Amino acid sequence: MEGSVRIDAPAETDGAGDSPACQKTGTLYGVGMGPGDPDYLTVKAMRVLERAPVLVHFCKQGKRGNARTIADAVMRDPAREFPLAYPYTTELPPDHPDYVAALASFYDEASERLAAHLTAGRDVAILSEGDPFFYGSFMHLWRRLKDRFPVEVIPGVTGMSGCWTRAGTPITWGDDVLTILPATLPRAALIERLRGTDAAVIMKLGRHLPKVRGVLAETGFLDRAVYVERGTMAGERVVPLAQKPDDSAPYFSMVLVPGEGRRP
Repeated sequence: MEGSVRIDAPAETDGAGDSPACQKTGTLYGVGMGPGDPDYLTVKAMRVLERAPVLVHFCKQGKRGNARTIADAVMRDPAREFPLAYPYTTELPPDHPDYVAALASFYDEASERLAAHLTAGRDVAILSEGDPFFYGSFMHLWRRLKDRFPVEVIPGVTGMSGCWTRAGTPITWGDDVLTILPATLPRAALIERLRGTDAAVIMKLGRHLPKVRGVLAETGFLDRAVYVERGTMAGERVVPLAQKPDDSAPYFSMVLVPGEGRRP
């Protein structure tokens, strides 16, 4: 794919005398890279990153992804890198038919390219921002490969836990119910969900921040809401949402609404 480096698995098997029938396949690893600060990487994640021969990371065309940036301290061998550049990021809405078709084709092709490495006996580690099973691109490859190859998922510190920690904001108390919401939901859906919860994390802000601000004001949560931008990363910013003077928000930002539940 344009904008990415293609690493193709060799046709022959590794090891003298091995045959495709008896050769051991590689393991597919989903590696949680944490929220941004490499110090939040787990010991197990570091071990896999240090030894896996194929290190996969998602990115925008012509740019490095955040998961790859987190791995700078480990990934010193360019020959192990396997970038996967998305065909679209924000150019089309996620429910647009062209977006859906292009992403499905992208994941299908990527899965087969990784399957070639796994079949050849090479372990493949997919770098995942936060936790691999939490809104992660890894899940789309996992779904296509999990029944064909051994899989191990290494959990990571989620972006939201990194954000509420850096904000110094406990998110739930006592019996508080926490709701995690994508800001991409329609306004009415956001209002309904917020009215039925005690605490909330609103992710995927971007251009949806004005809508989110209005919804929080309508549901009475605005005074409690905390805006966190690039939590645990360089350029981190934490501010009460009511005091944020503009409606701009990068991809790595979210709004926290801490609960006010039982406190002994």
